Amino acid sequence: MTPRVRRIVFLVAGAAFGAVLLAGFADLPPFGHYSGVYGEMLNRIAVSERHATDVVTAVNFDYRAFDTLGEEFILFAAVLGVAVLLRQLRGEHERARSQAADEHHFPGTSSAIRALGLVLVGPTLVLGLYTVAHGTITPGGGFQGGIVLAAALLTAFLAGEYLALRRVAPHALVEVAEAGGAAGFALVGIGGLVFAGTFFHNFLPLGTPGTLLSGGTMPISNIAVAIEVAGACVLLWTEFLDQAIVIGGE
Repeated sequence: MTPRVRRIVFLVAGAAFGAVLLAGFADLPPFGHYSGVYGEMLNRIAVSERHATDVVTAVNFDYRAFDTLGEEFILFAAVLGVAVLLRQLRGEHERARSQAADEHHFPGTSSAIRALGLVLVGPTLVLGLYTVAHGTITPGGGFQGGIVLAAALLTAFLAGEYLALRRVAPHALVEVAEAGGAAGFALVGIGGLVFAGTFFHNFLPLGTPGTLLSGGTMPISNIAVAIEVAGACVLLWTEFLDQAIVIGGE
């Protein structure tokens, strides 16, 4: 396909997408006039039924957990595809990449940025763990917490410590985290099928609303998703950084 044909296809697809988007915006209710019947119903029953004071988490990891499983595996497949493509592209330069990784120092990091970045690693990590652990109580959960956890490692890179990042999060460990998190969330669903006869049935004790162990299987789902999201983000970032090292070393 020539560049001209690609541009034409893009313009046609973009125009169609824009028309659908504008039609959707035009049909939205006025600001401040929420008309979601299902949302109103869940606000009334979610806390009493699922003992989770964060109704969004109850929706994501209980009422529509099967949909969330699909969303998680979309992320898993997307990151896997990017990793496969980048590794194939730089496969013939693997020796140069290894040598560059041992010697490369990313320029432009001042002492102040390096010090601030290293100071922020710990608090960012704690914030991520807090966000995951309190997913059934306050706004947050596995997706948001996973991003924050990954950002803690990215902060180490921004501080000019890329080699330290590679030692803390080697490719093998990151790949296991991404795959293990996705598999863990799927196993929660299978647990509902085994112990209650329904896929993703909330089969654990629901606990007391407002406590860390409330929500039955939801805290486990939060942890599994956080591991998968953090692993996916770190894997994606390190793949791009490795690609940058290859290009810079050529």
